[in-house]
Amino acid sequence: MNVIYLHGFQSSANSIKGQLLRDFCRGFPDTEVHLPDLNAPPQQVMDQMSRLIETLDDVALVGSSLGGFYATQLMAKYHVPAVLINPAVRPWQLFRVLFSKTALPYVVTDSWTLNDAQLTEMQHLAVCHIAHTERLLVLLQQGDETLDYLHAQQFYSAEQAGCAMVMTEIGGNHGMDNFAEKIPMLLQFLADAVKNKRA
Repeated sequence: MNVIYLHGFQSSANSIKGQLLRDFCRGFPDTEVHLPDLNAPPQQVMDQMSRLIETLDDVALVGSSLGGFYATQLMAKYHVPAVLINPAVRPWQLFRVLFSKTALPYVVTDSWTLNDAQLTEMQHLAVCHIAHTERLLVLLQQGDETLDYLHAQQFYSAEQAGCAMVMTEIGGNHGMDNFAEKIPMLLQFLADAVKNKRA
């Protein structure tokens, strides 16, 4: 199984959760974890991830925050299994509120500056329906200080989204500090989904 970890906004390929996932999977020779850098305009990220998915077999996605948004769009396109961690549902709205017009363009890294046109790009990428939601697990924590967990809970539980499996915990935070404890469960979910997809 090839697991692609999609990090969140203002994170990197060296994200803590990505490294925890890779370290755990070192003991499983049949599972490889890919940690791409997503600090790029939205369409470029989607194109980059599409090329990666198309070159790999038995792909599964794990996406956190903005990475959860991208994972949702990629799952809808490729029908690969995914686990989402406190995903951003409408990141373009969040960023417009967070930065407002006066703070855009916003320098994220040396190689990427977020601007208003890219927020519109995100909005156009967003899907309203996800097929094969038996392959989708959403992990939420009510203590998320960055995103309102109810937005993701409502979106991924809604009929138009396909009614994915949603697990909501009391407390916690946006980074999901107990992520390491969840790794065996999410890997089992993804492995079973990949196996069923193959069958």
